Amino acid sequence: MLIIYFTTRMLRIIKNAEKEAQLSKHKVLQPVHLLIGCLDEDTGALGEIRLKCKIDKCSLRSMLNDIDNTSNQQKISSVYFNVGVTREVVNVMEVAINYMKRYKQIYLNEGHLLKALIMTNVTDKYLSDENRNIILNLGTTSRDMITLLGNYTLPKMNSHFIRKVKKNDFQHLTYFVENNFSSDWSQTIKEAFSTSEPSIYIALDKNREIVGFAAFDIYKNKKGHFGPMGVASSNRVTGIGYSLLHHCLKDMSDIGYEYAIIGGAGPIEFYEKACNAVVIPS
Repeated sequence: MLIIYFTTRMLRIIKNAEKEAQLSKHKVLQPVHLLIGCLDEDTGALGEIRLKCKIDKCSLRSMLNDIDNTSNQQKISSVYFNVGVTREVVNVMEVAINYMKRYKQIYLNEGHLLKALIMTNVTDKYLSDENRNIILNLGTTSRDMITLLGNYTLPKMNSHFIRKVKKNDFQHLTYFVENNFSSDWSQTIKEAFSTSEPSIYIALDKNREIVGFAAFDIYKNKKGHFGPMGVASSNRVTGIGYSLLHHCLKDMSDIGYEYAIIGGAGPIEFYEKACNAVVIPS
């Protein structure tokens, strides 16, 4: 069985949605309650969505009460919620989890949820086309982030099996990246090996097999840019990504960079917690 982890922000969204459901007419959690739960958040990309969408939560509640849709109000249970939910909510969660798996992630986040709410059309009656597009553009795609390095201090971490790449790592690393992530990332790694000292770190398991990597200054030769980074799915939630990230940030700080750009960050909350990165406004 696939183990589903929820980001801290996602857990808050669910808690807020459950509160909304308890106050609602039918006392059952519906998709719009999940949308309101997202709008209650002002962190990450959700804060930018709140500013640009200007969706009034009171109006959403009023619209929900005015819509006579009792056929969908039958309560069913879900392992993800502490209150009864509609079948639409169960479907939304299944779609969100499929997005998570498609992106080869193991933490369900607000981006997966928002995309499921939009693409299943369950919130169409509550959102204008303009607001739907804003949510899709700002909340469901990878975002660039920034972290300051001016006073960087390397945190304590387990780095016993992390080292910088050597030239003879070329074949093993490119094979690992292509088979676990994408051919685009693999091509970026190949190009980095054309330099005298590629700025890439790798993580090894007890058998000395590659289980993760991280790099900087290699994507399109952009200086001050961190990434790409990836850890094999079977080795996540172990601190490997955190250690790889900070090995790179330490080098970037030593070079003299005042900040690092994290390009196309998918797991936004990971970088928020790991290095106090913030989303760059669109």
